[in-house]
Amino acid sequence: MFKLQVVNNVPLTSINDINIVAETFLVQIGYISSRDNPRIPTINIRNSIPYRLFMDYLISNPSKAWSIEELSTLLKTSKPTIYRYIDKLKMLDLLEVVDVKYKEQLRKGYRIRFGDLTKAWKFTVENVNMAIENYGKTVEHFQLLINKRREGLDDN
Repeated sequence: MFKLQVVNNVPLTSINDINIVAETFLVQIGYISSRDNPRIPTINIRNSIPYRLFMDYLISNPSKAWSIEELSTLLKTSKPTIYRYIDKLKMLDLLEVVDVKYKEQLRKGYRIRFGDLTKAWKFTVENVNMAIENYGKTVEHFQLLINKRREGLDDN
């Protein structure tokens, strides 16, 4: 499944602090909950598991594939928590899966697609374009059904 939150925004090109850009962008696309989420009112996003997973590991070393077990150990959290955030990134189509060795066992590893966020984002854009095109086809079909229904009502 592909899932992306789209919000009205301005490019963050005037901001030179990588952490502000990352935090804002990751909240905007729905990867990280916004600060005004009542369930996590005091969380510092930069210290959160999803932020650290993305910035400290996936972005800091984009060509390295990370196993769930390795990330779980490094971030001192449970594997289900890591899976939750890896799955969100997979839904954005930003990650690729490659085999990695962890403690002499072959595991699934995850890294930024092509080791480059710009190239990975192109997959996200293509998914958005396909989704919008499919919505358009659905709206056209829906309008045809609406018109048919109106015609049927007008005949009475």
